[in-house]
Amino acid sequence: MKIALMDSGNGLLAAAAAVHRLRPDADLVLSSDPDGMPWGPRTTEGIVERALACARAAAAHRPQALIVACNTASVHALEAIRAELEPGLPVIGTVPAIKPAASGGGPIAVWATPATTGSPYQRGLIRDFASGVEVTEVPCPGLADAVQRADADAVEIAVKAAAAATPRGVRAVVLGCTHYELVEERIRAALQDPAAPPLALYGSADAVAAQALRRAGVAPAPGAEPSGSLTVLLSGREGELDAPSLTYPEGRSLLPVGASRP
Repeated sequence: MKIALMDSGNGLLAAAAAVHRLRPDADLVLSSDPDGMPWGPRTTEGIVERALACARAAAAHRPQALIVACNTASVHALEAIRAELEPGLPVIGTVPAIKPAASGGGPIAVWATPATTGSPYQRGLIRDFASGVEVTEVPCPGLADAVQRADADAVEIAVKAAAAATPRGVRAVVLGCTHYELVEERIRAALQDPAAPPLALYGSADAVAAQALRRAGVAPAPGAEPSGSLTVLLSGREGELDAPSLTYPEGRSLLPVGASRP
């Protein structure tokens, strides 16, 4: 069994690690775009072009499912990717977890990139799934780029700025960019009030991983032998996980058994 994931950069690591936890025997294909990232500042046409190239590179390895592990690509390019690859290859998009976060009532906050914050797409999700719930949209300039570089100082600065813009008393925070899930505990530490109940953070990695297995027609088997292979595609070229990706536990967890780990 083979599952592919695509993103502009290392935001796909959280979903890849979630797939690996559910099926340690699955072969993984990680298709990113270091030549063209970041995708956020591009036009819609530019995002579609780069995302389709990543998807085609992944599809050439004949996976049973493809996860678009990127909110930006899911907003702008998911329809084009599905039109080209489905029904032969199931394509799973990434949606911010606003619905489960709002299910327990508010107030909640949605952390996202500046381009996504306030967008018709995000506002539509809030309208459809958080009606009657107090929701604050929090832009996080620089956070995804800092996570991509594994720049701890820049991550701290960006997280502190976003935390300062987040109202006190929120009960849940939606991580509306897949990169943010790699620094979830830093976000929690910046937001958690010691006198308040534990803050709930909602990412999308576990949900998209489970959906990919369903679409591939296989059941979870977390106890399977960790025998899956790893293929890394960098703007279509075969390569390896870069040093910043391997600073995260999610990245290191994907290395084949016996491989050296920093």
